[in-house]
Amino acid sequence: MDVKIEQSWKNVLQSEFSKSYFEKLVEFVKTEYQKTLIFPPARLIFNAFDTCPFDKVKVVILGQDPYHGEGQAHGLCFSVNDGIALPPSLINIFKEIERDYGQPMPQTGNLQKWAEQGVLLLNATLTVRAHLAGSHQGRGWETFTDAAIKLLAEQRSNIVFMLWGNYAQQKSAFISSDKHLILKAPHPSPLSAYRGFIGCGHFSAANNYLAEHGIEKIEWKN
Repeated sequence: MDVKIEQSWKNVLQSEFSKSYFEKLVEFVKTEYQKTLIFPPARLIFNAFDTCPFDKVKVVILGQDPYHGEGQAHGLCFSVNDGIALPPSLINIFKEIERDYGQPMPQTGNLQKWAEQGVLLLNATLTVRAHLAGSHQGRGWETFTDAAIKLLAEQRSNIVFMLWGNYAQQKSAFISSDKHLILKAPHPSPLSAYRGFIGCGHFSAANNYLAEHGIEKIEWKN
């Protein structure tokens, strides 16, 4: 598995690719794809980066693990392929957009249009075994994706970081609130969405912040 990743990201992450943890990660992932069913398809592992170049990132939404069901994952957190039933967390995300903007629930859960506008939809772990949630955690992906978040936080300014749930909120430790907007809320999963995710107003808050800094807003309509 060669590291095929969008050029601007390849440039800023170059030093990670030669580190021993990443070389071990590549060997592990390569072996996994050869011996069992892994999601997303290998060509889409870096889809979040490929669709949203480093210098185009306006908003970062963090997930934890790719979907592990058939046909769901395509390398963008919370997003599913066209024609796939909407997962519960994504339904709650759309409910909040509906509440925030009065937009009806969309027919598709494919968030590619968001990514193309500058929303980095990044999972902490970029691969998973079919039907085994968390099966590729602790193998090095988290170190790699943390490096990507740190580089954005350090080298860019006026990015909106949407941190949903405790895991994502830990990343605020290396994001400066002087340079960026950090938005925190409970995770949109059914277990916690009604403890503050629904009603958080993150989508309008993000656009207000972008507009204040002369950056084109995100069209959250899917």
